[in-house]
Amino acid sequence: MTLSLTLACLWAVIANIIALTPSPDNHWRAAYALTAVGIPILGYVTMQHGPWIGMLVLVAGCSVLRWPLVYLMRWLRRMALQGPAE
Repeated sequence: MTLSLTLACLWAVIANIIALTPSPDNHWRAAYALTAVGIPILGYVTMQHGPWIGMLVLVAGCSVLRWPLVYLMRWLRRMALQGPAE
């Protein structure tokens, strides 16, 4: 297994361990840290293995970080419905 896939698997294991632990802020700080670390890993996987494997790793990351993704989609929809700022 290549280094990029090893890092992606390690990221997934760490994310699942974090999800099992209690958190006073509902894991938002951990979600920010996982996102900041996961984006470069995703780029590395895509660079080494191509876009299809990169998309699989992206889907796996989105399944772990689904609530930040839901809130991002809600925010984007709200911004789109408001129209351009005047």
